[in-house]
Amino acid sequence: MDKITDRRTFIKTASAGIAGATLLSATRGLASPTNHLNAAIMGVHGRGGGLASAFAKSEGCEVTHICDVDDRAIAHTIKDVAEITGGKSPVGVMDFREVLDNPDVDILVIAAPDHWHTPATIMALQAGKHVYVEKPASHNPREAELIVEAQEKYNLVVQMGNQQRSSDESAQVIDAINQGMIGRPYYARAWYANNRGSIGTGQSAQVPDWLNYELWQGPAPRMPFMDNRIHYNWHWFWHWGTGEICNNGTHEIDICRWALGVDYPIRVKSAGGRYHFQDDWEFYDTQIASFDFEGDKTITWDGRSCNSRHVEGRGRGASIHGEYGTAIIDRNGYIVYDQDNQEIWKRTRTSGEATMDIRGGGGLTDRHITNMLQAIRDGVSLNSPISEGQKSTLLCHLGNIAQKTGRTLECNSDNGHILNNEDAMNMWGREYEPGWEITL
Repeated sequence: MDKITDRRTFIKTASAGIAGATLLSATRGLASPTNHLNAAIMGVHGRGGGLASAFAKSEGCEVTHICDVDDRAIAHTIKDVAEITGGKSPVGVMDFREVLDNPDVDILVIAAPDHWHTPATIMALQAGKHVYVEKPASHNPREAELIVEAQEKYNLVVQMGNQQRSSDESAQVIDAINQGMIGRPYYARAWYANNRGSIGTGQSAQVPDWLNYELWQGPAPRMPFMDNRIHYNWHWFWHWGTGEICNNGTHEIDICRWALGVDYPIRVKSAGGRYHFQDDWEFYDTQIASFDFEGDKTITWDGRSCNSRHVEGRGRGASIHGEYGTAIIDRNGYIVYDQDNQEIWKRTRTSGEATMDIRGGGGLTDRHITNMLQAIRDGVSLNSPISEGQKSTLLCHLGNIAQKTGRTLECNSDNGHILNNEDAMNMWGREYEPGWEITL
């Protein structure tokens, strides 16, 4: 498609056809009474509170249990759900394992810290529950493999919480890219820019009376309680978290991988560090990671946790670059430009999506949940099955490993395994607290 007249004809035709299509399964019909589903929510201090409200609003679904190690968060979320349901309150429990033994619970929704994602998912599957698990859904590359193996073994629905996969707008523009709108796509850039403050230097402290710290640690080897880690700052410690690239980069890197049509990389590099503050933060507030794939394609991640200068006028997003133009994609729509930097196609969601706060929420979350409920009831295809979501998460884990080792990683394009680098492969998995080891 060399001629600009051909490009314009294609764009006009593609735009009309794709814009009128419903590309994703999310809102088909209402549930019948016989298809009523019960959900328990695990971890409701932040994002999980938003998920509790979203599941409570979903047709044919009832939130029956709220599970958290913080009894304050339990009480607050029960109140929120009761307001949605007209006064019907879910049961509050500290230990989510109680709901696994309850035959009336159909779904476990997991928004606990990252070190819980895979272990809790596998425990739920073994108990016969479907799972909605927040990103990144694994704490390390081995868990990214284990959670997929578990879903395949127990053959239940597992949806990862990368809700932009349920965006019709994102699906439309990616379908147009696949049809050739910007020519062959070969480079994609994901970015996130925030203005996070310092977490300071933690001090040993007594565990608060509202917190079950033993259960909060769960599968992670025991560490003393410090006053600057719970509830949110655990993200920045290797022991429990996965850094900004997994915390937020998972979303936009997933869009880049979707648009380029790639799976596992052949090469991973990373540069950056903890530049902004001198404190306990162990990961990176500044990171540029690159992922090369067979077929001459590359994805980069530009993560700035402590400098909120936007890219393309957005605090987060993805740009897809091809032979004939560029597509800018975020949760609220897209813009496509030609090689002369002229806007040729644009669409914006009528209802905005939360993009930068820790609770999230919005129409895409609702659609993502509806898609999962339909998959359970009717067998429709998941928009983000765990097998697909963990390919994107693995890229993020590899970016962290490349950064920590200071080495370029050569990888097996069939499964992402690191080649000829024992130090890096030693970071493939983790040790677990005795008694909490993962078994399938």
